[in-house]
Amino acid sequence: MKTVYMSFSTDLLHSGHIAILQKAAQLGELTVGVLTDQVIASYKRFPLLSYEERVSMLENIRGVHKVVEQNSLSYAENLRKLKPDYVVHGDDWKSGIQKPIRDEVVAILGEYGGQLVEYPYSNEEKYQALEERSRAHLSIPDIRRGRLRKLLEMKPLVSIIEAHSGITGLIAEKTTVVTDGKAKQFDGMWVSSLCDSTAKGKPDIELVDMSSRLRTIDDIMEVTTKPIILDGDTGGLIEHFVYNVRTLERMGVSAVIIEDKTGLKKNSLFGTEVEQTQDSIEHFCEKIAAGKKAVKTKEFMIIARIESLILERGMEDALARAFAFVKAGADGIMIHSRKKDPAEIFEFCEKFRAKDAITPIVVVPTSFNTVTEEEFAARGVNIVIYANQLTRSAFPAMQKVATTILETHRAKEADDLCMPIKEILTLIPEE
Repeated sequence: MKTVYMSFSTDLLHSGHIAILQKAAQLGELTVGVLTDQVIASYKRFPLLSYEERVSMLENIRGVHKVVEQNSLSYAENLRKLKPDYVVHGDDWKSGIQKPIRDEVVAILGEYGGQLVEYPYSNEEKYQALEERSRAHLSIPDIRRGRLRKLLEMKPLVSIIEAHSGITGLIAEKTTVVTDGKAKQFDGMWVSSLCDSTAKGKPDIELVDMSSRLRTIDDIMEVTTKPIILDGDTGGLIEHFVYNVRTLERMGVSAVIIEDKTGLKKNSLFGTEVEQTQDSIEHFCEKIAAGKKAVKTKEFMIIARIESLILERGMEDALARAFAFVKAGADGIMIHSRKKDPAEIFEFCEKFRAKDAITPIVVVPTSFNTVTEEEFAARGVNIVIYANQLTRSAFPAMQKVATTILETHRAKEADDLCMPIKEILTLIPEE
């Protein structure tokens, strides 16, 4: 009997899927490769059903002979192992992000004489409506909130990028690349105090109040589904922090990061160039404990940001604070540095991990930006936040366009610097 291979990611089986499965089964003995949760989360949306549930679902479909794991968008490993006579797929991957995957499949089949069979992709409105309902479900606060913890359990490293508006949230949500058979997306969004203030033309001194910050979060949440981490600055007064935690948790925010400083906020990248006061360990622990006591669910995370290296207080002070903050209830530790050399970040990770192998470590590599995510993961880092890159890239571009219009007295030359309006409109959902 001929053998057939298909790959499936879906957790919503509809009649279009059943039809192509039946066609594939008619060609021979059908094996289905099920994409893992990690692969799907990196490629499309977060799966509603777990890998185990999706395997069980497909195993119980008539015509499916066997179900195996596919741990990459690339079919290469399974094809070379199984050498199926046919690979079956819809014809929707002839262009777009999956085209390199298709090209690889064709090349591998050519190695041993296999054949690619493609059927017209079912793109009916009712199927699109199902996918839209799935995305709507993922945006529900109670569903969105817990996704960061699930990602930390699923992936060695979670990648977060800043968003300060609905449109930057959509960029963070939808940007995808495929390299070497692996898809890559950002896992979530960082709502930065600096970027939120900058977008409003105001200094980063906690001048933008929490109600305004919440409106920004709401704008982003309205058009996205991915988890959000909020830059909570110092957290403010303990009494205020407690209420803000409850509000953020209720909105569906996944985590808040607060820094162990007091007084008027000054950006950490100024370091000792400006006067900055670090909070006492005892008082900051009280703030963390009060916040944790206010939390109503297991999903919401309070992450403690340590400024000892920024303020040149030394490694021992940073570690002492880290262990104390975890004991007080912190769900993660963010260690910050303004040095381009990552040596002190690596040293902290090594010494912290020697005593604590579980608590997530967060880094913001604005200064030490030569380190790859793979290197961070190898050092025990769990979350990397790209904290201000969208803001920093947007402003020079806008300034250049404004200058060009003034210089040329028209918009023609500026158009070459601008994204076509139709491309922007395709990014923005109609509903």
